[in-house]
Amino acid sequence: MSTTDGPAENLWTAALRRDPEHAHRYAERWRRLEASGQDIHGEARLLDAMAARGARILDAGCGSGRLGGHLARAGHDVTGVDLDPHLIDVARADHPGARWEVGNLAALDLQEEDGTRSRFDLQLCAGNVLAFLAGAERRPALARLAEHLAEDGRLVVGFGLDRGYAADDFAADAAAAGLRLEQRFSTWDLRPADDRFLVGILGRA
Repeated sequence: MSTTDGPAENLWTAALRRDPEHAHRYAERWRRLEASGQDIHGEARLLDAMAARGARILDAGCGSGRLGGHLARAGHDVTGVDLDPHLIDVARADHPGARWEVGNLAALDLQEEDGTRSRFDLQLCAGNVLAFLAGAERRPALARLAEHLAEDGRLVVGFGLDRGYAADDFAADAAAAGLRLEQRFSTWDLRPADDRFLVGILGRA
């Protein structure tokens, strides 16, 4: 199946067009939640449990850095990428222990100092990021993530299945992008799969 039925436009870009302050409110919301003592790092704890200490981790669609920042403080080598320049500015201010870059996942091209492509032991794509992508961005984004995955690396994704991206469509897009869906759950604490939320662990095909 194809993703031609996905959004015609990236949903984050559309939200910013409707409301230029959207990103500012989003970042402040997470700051308030963290300051109030709420647990906002569940996804990052799963990645930390999967990683050797000092692993190279890509936070794909990192927002204001809540997850990548936590993983950097846990001792990992973290790079975060997000479409929104304001959120990247917040991530750089709040979580200086990681590398933060502005970029569209559908055109992801991270390089090392010697010009070779950056590859990661683990990649995290949480917060419904994949469901925000335009239909035309889905397969290119997954293909770019696959290209940045270490040979035995894993990509961990999570998104609500009520957000216009069906599980079967995602699995087909992942396969077309050179990824294999190895395990599927319904929550970040690894409950059995259901039809409400998808947490998927993928490797290179």
